[in-house]
Amino acid sequence: MERKTHLYDCHVKAAGKIVPFAGYLLPVQYETGVITEHMAVRTSAGLFDVSHMGEVLLKGQDALKNVQLLVSNDCGSMYDGQVKYSPMCNESGGVVDDLLVYQKNSQEYLIVINAANRFKDVDWMKAHLIGDVEFIDVSDDLSQLALQGPRSKEILCKLTEDEKLPVKYYSFKEDVNVAGINCLVSRTGYTGEDGYELYCKNEDAAKLWQVLLEAGNYDLDGNCKKADATEDFLLIPCGLGARDTLRLEAAMPLYGHEMDDSISPLETGLGFAVKLEKAEFIGKEGILSRGEAKKARVGLNITGRGIAREACPVYINNEQIGVTTSGTHCPYLGRPIAMALVDIAYNALGTQVEVDVRGRRIAAEVVALPFYKREK
Repeated sequence: MERKTHLYDCHVKAAGKIVPFAGYLLPVQYETGVITEHMAVRTSAGLFDVSHMGEVLLKGQDALKNVQLLVSNDCGSMYDGQVKYSPMCNESGGVVDDLLVYQKNSQEYLIVINAANRFKDVDWMKAHLIGDVEFIDVSDDLSQLALQGPRSKEILCKLTEDEKLPVKYYSFKEDVNVAGINCLVSRTGYTGEDGYELYCKNEDAAKLWQVLLEAGNYDLDGNCKKADATEDFLLIPCGLGARDTLRLEAAMPLYGHEMDDSISPLETGLGFAVKLEKAEFIGKEGILSRGEAKKARVGLNITGRGIAREACPVYINNEQIGVTTSGTHCPYLGRPIAMALVDIAYNALGTQVEVDVRGRRIAAEVVALPFYKREK
């Protein structure tokens, strides 16, 4: 039976279309629709319920030693308040999950894991703990909201002091008072836009959701509020549909699509987060034993008529050279795109390919990733 986040009633009140996802009942979209929600995040701001994500704490004298063993990135020189992205690999060099590591201090780390992998990840980590470390699954104790878009800071600064917010991308601050609610606030996200992810106690989640929307001139009945002629629309709630189109447009990989237990992080473009010079991490020998990457993650601009989704074969002439991992029509770019894993020999920009969509081949071209990159 699917679970409900502590914002479920808020989604229902706002006429969210509820669907099962990763063991939870979550809004895939609201009455505004995926395109409007996508465009709001690109041009203004959107608010997402991501409370289905998992969170664990590693605490103790050997906390860092365990983090270094579990993830492929090097967390040894992190500063307190830094966030770092990393794959977590199995012995054969495949990806168990990709996650975020938050360093509270050198003896305490918060690790954020994908919702669909929560229990698998927890079991994996617990089975590989070493030394003096305490492992705590706090997933059921926290709610997480993602405020994303170019006007996110403007909205959040209505509810807290500017100097209390994290400044650097992939950094965080604890004990931030947001309209009287104690939050951990990180400058992170999964949309390709600037923004924040806010963690709070479950009992504060509905209030935090409400005050953020009100700060963005949006009421809980789904209407934009304009107190006077100078105020304008800032923020709308967004669902899973827009979250997926936004991350794809920004070429952010998704577990189960661009990576899984059999795919090396080097094959799916995550080499920046694999530090083979580290003395040891689970999967290092497996990655090395594979030799040079035989596949590459590429972007495809669909030039023919049609939309490629995941698991579509990719061809050059009659030779299959790969398969799409994600695909859709992206609202901001205004065209269909896809990501694919292809044989390394065919990853050059400009390579002309065909994608088999339900038995019909459509033309596509290999292009650079990401498809969309925000202006700084």
